[in-house]
Amino acid sequence: MALRGTRAAAGGAGGRISPPASPDRFADRLRGFRQGLKDTGYVEGENVAVDYRWADNQFDRLPALPAELVRRQVAVIAAPAGPVPVLAAKAATTTIPIVFLVAEDPVRLGLVTSLARPGGNLTGVNFFNAELSAKRLELLRTLVPGAARVAVFVNPANAATTETTLRDLEPAARAMGLQTQVLHASTSREIDTAFEALVRERADAVFVSLDTFFADRRVQMVHLASRHAVPTTYALRDFIEAGGLMSYGTSFFDAYRQVGVYTGRILKGAKPADLPVVQSSKFELVINHQTARILGLTVPASLLATADEVIE
Repeated sequence: MALRGTRAAAGGAGGRISPPASPDRFADRLRGFRQGLKDTGYVEGENVAVDYRWADNQFDRLPALPAELVRRQVAVIAAPAGPVPVLAAKAATTTIPIVFLVAEDPVRLGLVTSLARPGGNLTGVNFFNAELSAKRLELLRTLVPGAARVAVFVNPANAATTETTLRDLEPAARAMGLQTQVLHASTSREIDTAFEALVRERADAVFVSLDTFFADRRVQMVHLASRHAVPTTYALRDFIEAGGLMSYGTSFFDAYRQVGVYTGRILKGAKPADLPVVQSSKFELVINHQTARILGLTVPASLLATADEVIE
């Protein structure tokens, strides 16, 4: 129990910070969330208690987890986890405030009435990793100028993100004169099979779409990209820290910090209906220079100069 009886539940809809994941890869994002709480005057363990729930890669557990938090009568549910857990939290309560973090349009998802005036018990942060697909493809082409055929990994189980990714990526690829080979994978075995297919089709590079499942399988994907010596771009820096080549996307530390700020503001009495959805605008380019050298790639000076981090 926190100061003045306040209790916040972080990760809500699945008690997590990503729908099917577990805590191991979210340390940096949790630091961002706690920084946001601190920015509004709350320190976990001192004047606010945080109950975490994790689905451990089991989507069928998601509906029960927010329901449990509702029974505990928490003050806020923070669900920075994508549409599936947020929608589970939304279905569990129409009164407890919910702070979300999603890549898709929250109006189209039915989370809020409008970005400026959410109108219900939900508000949060909208980030643009899916919409950054064209820019990420452009960066990949800069790094691998001779590429003509790009394999694109999408998860058919994540229909909204897949639709957004392909909608933005395919016209951009045509404009660059690139052929795309769309590969569907929603299991570890299908990832293996997809890599076998792209090798057979002689793909020059790989584009991995933003997806929690892929992020949870990042070691497998980075290993296969390395084994087959195919340059690969990702949406999350987690892949680069695991040895991947390059990522470009939203700074999740900053996005989670923004979730923490809104959670703190609600604890202080603000109503979600009055808090406009924040449009996350801090992006980061991360390059693993050692991986580039192993692949025989020369990273252009322009990319090195604009990278937010270069891992040597």
